[in-house]
Amino acid sequence: MTTLDALDRVLINRLQDDLPITNRPFAQLAEELGLSEEALIERIRHLRETGILTRFGPFFDAAAIGGSFCLCALAAPPDRFDEVANIVNARPEVAHNYERSHHLNMWFVLATETPDEIDRVSDAIELETGLTVYRFPKTQEFFVGFRVTA
Repeated sequence: MTTLDALDRVLINRLQDDLPITNRPFAQLAEELGLSEEALIERIRHLRETGILTRFGPFFDAAAIGGSFCLCALAAPPDRFDEVANIVNARPEVAHNYERSHHLNMWFVLATETPDEIDRVSDAIELETGLTVYRFPKTQEFFVGFRVTA
């Protein structure tokens, strides 16, 4: 396991909020942290490669820009779970995918450019896997901020 130093902890905490919206956000952040832009980018790359950061990128509100989100689930046979997960995860519309201890043991979120694409992508997953994709469209939105202090 990789050990985080104090600068890694500051960087992780800083990346979670208020990343500068500029042409070169890493340059501005690097200056704040007393690093070169290249050193900061390399540090982020290292955190990703070691698995400390599993995802780094923007989170867009698909609905606000004309798209759609949908929580989906399916019952993957245990002996096919990895195969089905690979099929589902290969779709660029899959935002994230989780295994659950439940009859519906695979839950994932689809994020599409238009609401109609939810059905198209779900249908394609059904065709590829031979399994029913249960769709749970959002009826009300709640914002829950989630930050982890490193």
